[in-house]
Amino acid sequence: MKKSLTRRNFIAGGIVAAAATAVAVGALRTPRKNVGAGSSRPQEYNGLETFGRGNPAPTRARRYIALEKSGELAQREEKLFELMSPCKLCPRDCGARRTDGRMAACRTADRFRVASFGPHHGEEAPLRGRHGSGTIFFSMCNLLCVFCLNYQINHKGEGRYTTHRELADMMLNLQARGCHNINFVTPTHVLPHIVKALRLAINDGLDLPIVYNTSGYEHPEIIKLLDGIVDIYLPDFKFQDSEVAGRLSPRAHNYPEKAAASIKEMHRQVGTLRMDANGIATSGVLIRHLVMPENLGGTDKFVKWVAENLGTDTHVNIMGQYRPMFRARYYPPLNRSLTQQEFAQAMEWAYRAGLHNLH
Repeated sequence: MKKSLTRRNFIAGGIVAAAATAVAVGALRTPRKNVGAGSSRPQEYNGLETFGRGNPAPTRARRYIALEKSGELAQREEKLFELMSPCKLCPRDCGARRTDGRMAACRTADRFRVASFGPHHGEEAPLRGRHGSGTIFFSMCNLLCVFCLNYQINHKGEGRYTTHRELADMMLNLQARGCHNINFVTPTHVLPHIVKALRLAINDGLDLPIVYNTSGYEHPEIIKLLDGIVDIYLPDFKFQDSEVAGRLSPRAHNYPEKAAASIKEMHRQVGTLRMDANGIATSGVLIRHLVMPENLGGTDKFVKWVAENLGTDTHVNIMGQYRPMFRARYYPPLNRSLTQQEFAQAMEWAYRAGLHNLH
């Protein structure tokens, strides 16, 4: 029987390919044939194929293109780099002088790493469509959950140091391969680099929707700087209790309040998820929530919060794939998998809250 492509399997496959080739970001660079008008033959750039450079595809009036033309995007980039050192990019407010090579929780100084990139067919249906979501997985994380399913990337930092030009070429590569969007996974701690590379890609013809795929541990003030840059927000909302958050994501006691405020700001910017005639997401918010044993994530409170603050038409993915990974065995009851009864209870809470756009 064919094994389904899950998010974890996709990431693991990217890591294996990276180890085999020793160049993680080059593992998925073959373009899809017949990707449509506006595409061109690949060119070589420092070992990475690039597409459409000097021959941009017709734009679809993305707001980030207007921001680049007006000079506003350059100003946002400058502001984000200022906030990176001393670092205030995430709610930890660690103050690390990253441009001096210092680092804190995310263990990232002034350079960034990419673990893998490619069309991902394991995301939610409105994101993956027929040709996949164009995911770029960044190494390291600012939240660092003890039960992390992607600990090889987020905790151990598997990946390859990457330049801004290479990152821009990845975006163009994914566009040429027919992906429906550019999906930045775990972007918070490297956000200034993303915006810098995005500007390069825009000037070479990028015009896909931008997905901000985050743990939810964000500063609302930073999210405000993304207004007009991000088309689709894909945040987690993991914890509703500060004590639980601080224990399972060390010293992140302020996670619930920061995630709530940030998701409200995301919703203010782009609203409820909108899709085209083919069911492909074009803009909006889709929230993920992982159901955990003994309701440690507070699913009952989460669904009520969504209904009361964002509306019952909000798109939500109630995820039932929890299993003990990384250091979860040291944190009972996380040392066991989720039961069918626990997941059924979580879905009942969602329906009772009036949520109906469930993925």
